[in-house]
Amino acid sequence: MNDPQAFYKKQLVEHGKSLTALKTKLNASSVLRLLLFLGIISAVYLSWSQTNVLLGILVFGIPLFVLLVVRHQKLKYQRDVIQNLQLQNKTELDVLNHEYYGLPDGKGYQDATHAFSQDIDLFGRGSFFQYCNRTALKSGSDLLAATMLSNDINNIVQKQEAIQELSKIPEWRQHFTAVGSLVRTEVDSDTVVRWLGGYRPFVPLAMHGMSIGFSLLSLLVWASYFLGYVSGYAVFGVFLLGLAITGAFLPKINQLSAQTTKAQSTLRQYAKLLQLLEQHEFASEVLKSRRNAVATEGNSSSSILKKFSRVLDALDQRNNLIIGILGNGFLLRDLFVSKSIEDWISSYKEQIPKWFATIAFFDAYNSLGNYAFNHPNHSFPKIEESNYVLRSKAAAHPLLKVDIAVANPISIAKEEFFIITGANMAGKSTFLRTVGLQLVMANMGLPVCAEQASYSPIKLITSMRTTDSLTNDESYFFSELKRLKYIIDTIAEEPYFIILDEILKGTNSTDKAAGSKKFIERLVGLRATGLIATHDLSLCEVADSLKTVKNYYFDAQIVNDELFFDYTFKEGVCENMNASFLLHKMGIVD
Repeated sequence: MNDPQAFYKKQLVEHGKSLTALKTKLNASSVLRLLLFLGIISAVYLSWSQTNVLLGILVFGIPLFVLLVVRHQKLKYQRDVIQNLQLQNKTELDVLNHEYYGLPDGKGYQDATHAFSQDIDLFGRGSFFQYCNRTALKSGSDLLAATMLSNDINNIVQKQEAIQELSKIPEWRQHFTAVGSLVRTEVDSDTVVRWLGGYRPFVPLAMHGMSIGFSLLSLLVWASYFLGYVSGYAVFGVFLLGLAITGAFLPKINQLSAQTTKAQSTLRQYAKLLQLLEQHEFASEVLKSRRNAVATEGNSSSSILKKFSRVLDALDQRNNLIIGILGNGFLLRDLFVSKSIEDWISSYKEQIPKWFATIAFFDAYNSLGNYAFNHPNHSFPKIEESNYVLRSKAAAHPLLKVDIAVANPISIAKEEFFIITGANMAGKSTFLRTVGLQLVMANMGLPVCAEQASYSPIKLITSMRTTDSLTNDESYFFSELKRLKYIIDTIAEEPYFIILDEILKGTNSTDKAAGSKKFIERLVGLRATGLIATHDLSLCEVADSLKTVKNYYFDAQIVNDELFFDYTFKEGVCENMNASFLLHKMGIVD
């Protein structure tokens, strides 16, 4: 069994050594570049009157300086990757100590109308998303949130295999995340995909041939001029003709240049992520099929993106006055490059969304693999079709610290409904969220916080935190009724696991008791499976007439004038309540 804490500490030591060595190289590179620059300047000054020597210095010195600059940039990139790797390992050590409240909390993904997201601490401060999410890209974060919200019960075994495989390659996962974290783009991938998908070409189809023909014409006129066959007017005439041809398309070329400038950095950075995927072989069915979407035969997707990036670089060079004016006047350069861009878009615009989706998938699934790696004591539920929906041994909430979490067993069969009573703060709501989160995690393919578990896949629906709506002028009670109606309508279509917490709170106790009983009877009539927590002990009487309904409780005891909770899930009805005791203990009442 892996020891995540030992792994992260070891990685920090190794990356620290690498970072020290890289900083030494960077310092040496900076000094070398400075010395070479000063050497070139000095040599040019001393050999200013010796043309041959001066040209030799420039021909060899400038390319060497450029090479040193490129090498320095590569060293800086390597340094940035290692610094991010260090940050990742520090973060993981903090999270293992339950210090994760500074991470992105996904609050923007909250949806009060969703089947369960509002009720089980899925998003927001201290949420499961904040604890689990390690995505580097917005697209990956969006996909991770969508995966949590999907209620998808298909192919769970295949999901488990993918997550297990990713959990076993932490170095690769961290490197992918480090590269992804260094993506600095002006526009997101969705914007690039929309632009490519909606692009309308404007360059004539024969422009490549025309550009080559015009370039040969320019070369011929220049040669004739030097040989004395034509005057300078002919050269100038060709130049003006080239500018006129290019000028006819200038507004659209400028528009294309503006669009490609924004997309260029995105494509260049994503090529690095694609290359990481191409270089790694996966065994699980899900990961293998995803990788195969980018690892095409012949040219790899990363090399295709790099090639496109180089073409976009060429278009950027039109901003250089010499290249822009002379290149267009004698070579129709902008039109030639624009046609190359349009040909690329035409060939690959259908594949780009798949490539970007694959990158987002691995970014999201790396978080799931990381979660599995961090929790070697959790168990992957055994997926089976049986009479039981969920059977978990020693189940606990994954966001509670191990030393304070009280684990409980749960075994609930199909079409069973548990009524859970208990004193305030005894653990009812935590237990409901534990079960709800187990179902969500199991459906995602994650291991759950239990010694062992078996599971018959089922979707989840809840009503635990209904709020009123000032915008729609709705009372709390009406909002709750709408939620319960939504649950009834939903489970009438297909099976769901239902979790309810103290329903019908917006009415008086007598009406609440009668309404709650009728609602439970309706659920049982629809052959529903689930849990309901309540303080109303009269609701437990439903179990006397309906054999599929069972009573469980969480107890509270007063020992030596102190309130004591054991947070243990027990069969039966709770008899000990604590509201009066707490009111007296806190000095609120006598």
